[in-house]
Parts: sequence; structure tokens; C-alpha cells
Amino acid sequence: MAETASKGAGDGQRRMRWWWRLSLGLLAAVVLLLLGPLGVLASGALDLDTHWSAANRASSGQAPAPRDESAALVQVYGARTYSWRGAFGIHTWIATKRSGADRYRVYHVIGWNLRRGRSVVTVSEGGPPDFYWFNAHPQVLVDRRGAGVDALIDRVEAAVAAYPYPNEYRAWPGPNSNTFTAFVARRVPELALDLPSNAIGKDYLPNGDIVGRTPSGTGWQVSILGLLGVALAVEEGLEFNLLGLSAGVDFNDLRLRLPGFGAVGFERSAAGVPR
Repeated sequence: MAETASKGAGDGQRRMRWWWRLSLGLLAAVVLLLLGPLGVLASGALDLDTHWSAANRASSGQAPAPRDESAALVQVYGARTYSWRGAFGIHTWIATKRSGADRYRVYHVIGWNLRRGRSVVTVSEGGPPDFYWFNAHPQVLVDRRGAGVDALIDRVEAAVAAYPYPNEYRAWPGPNSNTFTAFVARRVPELALDLPSNAIGKDYLPNGDIVGRTPSGTGWQVSILGLLGVALAVEEGLEFNLLGLSAGVDFNDLRLRLPGFGAVGFERSAAGVPR
């Protein structure tokens, strides 16, 4: 009897030590991942002073004027979110222009639309597609143009209409603007969209799925509500996600994928050309 009790106590102590080690390991991992956003804050690259109402929303000059480009075009942009939140993540959007069209159409998710009783999915026309996002300079993540792109635009529009969270928004862990862009990209894998590691919300899989394609369509990922997961793909490489903070290695582009910073190292253009 005493021997059984002693064995039970020993098992309980081992389980307790195992839980303590796991907890300390997870805490250490979170602290390590937070070094990325803290590094971005320390770099001074963020505008923490300008009020949103006075921030720049003008064109960044990266998209061709419709009068200069008659071909169909799809572009995806990403820029750091407003104020201190930009240390953690980016906001992404999709711009399209059909063959011969005289204007762009822009699709993205804006959370504050909910305050007005409107869908978070915003569709706008007539303005520049390459705008600064509240003083943050956008990066071109995808640039597809020419033959066959009008058909891609048809599929982009169908994916936008099928987005399952038009009346729901959470900045963390999702669904948010990056959840939307990733959803469209999964429906149109020809875009081969490689969303950077700081596109928080991209790993929030739709409809409660745990396994799904990566946004680029070149691999697979396992993700639990965008809070814990792993992805392996040709475009994204190997990436781990803990509490929405992602890190990994992009073997295709020879880059590190770091929380806060995004991609660090060798860089390719949105069209896949090294630069």
C-alpha cells in the first residue's frame, strides 16, 4: 500500500515537473519572439506621433497609371499598421485593373466599418491602389499583369464575395485584413502570394479548419485559430506560429522570416525577379 502511494506521488511530481518545463519553455519562446516587435520599435522606423487624420494616404508611385498600362493587372500590397501596432504587423490589400480599364478597384478589410454597421470588406474605385497606409510606405507583394489576368480578376472577385467573415473583425489573432487577403489568395493560388511572417492573421484558417493550404498555394499548414501552428511550402518555406507571432526560414528566397521584421535577407521582386 505504502509502495503504491509512493509510486503515485512520484508520478505526480514527474507530471508537475513536466508541466513546469513546458510552461517555462513556452514563456521563453514568447519572450524570444517578442524581441522582433521590440526591435522594430527600437529602430525608430515607426511614426508614433502623427494623428491618423493627418497621416499621408497619397499614392506611393508604385502602380502604373491606367493610361500608361492597358493590360489587366493584379497587385497585392502590405504596409505597417498604424502607430505602435506596426511593430507587430502589416495591413494588406488587393488592387485590380481589367484590360483597358481607366481605374483600379481596391479590396481590403477595415475593422472600424463595424462601428457604422457596415461590412468590414471594403471595395473602392477611382483612388490610387498604392496608397500610403497612414504614413506607412507599402510594399508590393504580388504583381501579375497581361494575358490571362482578367480571368484571375474574375476569381478574385468571386473569392471576395465568398469571404466568410464580412461582419466579424479581430485585430488579433483574426479574422482581420490579413485573414481576408490570405483567404482570397488560397482561392486564387496562381497569385502565389507569399505573405510575410508579420502579416498577423494570415494563419487564421476559415470556418474553423485546422489544416489547409498556405496562402501561396504551394504547401500546407496546420493552425489552431491562428494561435499555434506550423507551415511548410515552396514559397513560404518552414514557419512556426505561436500566439500569432511567426518565425521560420524561407529556403526559396534565402530569407529568415521573423516576427515584427517580416522577411530579412535576400529579396525578390513581386514578379519573382531577384533584386
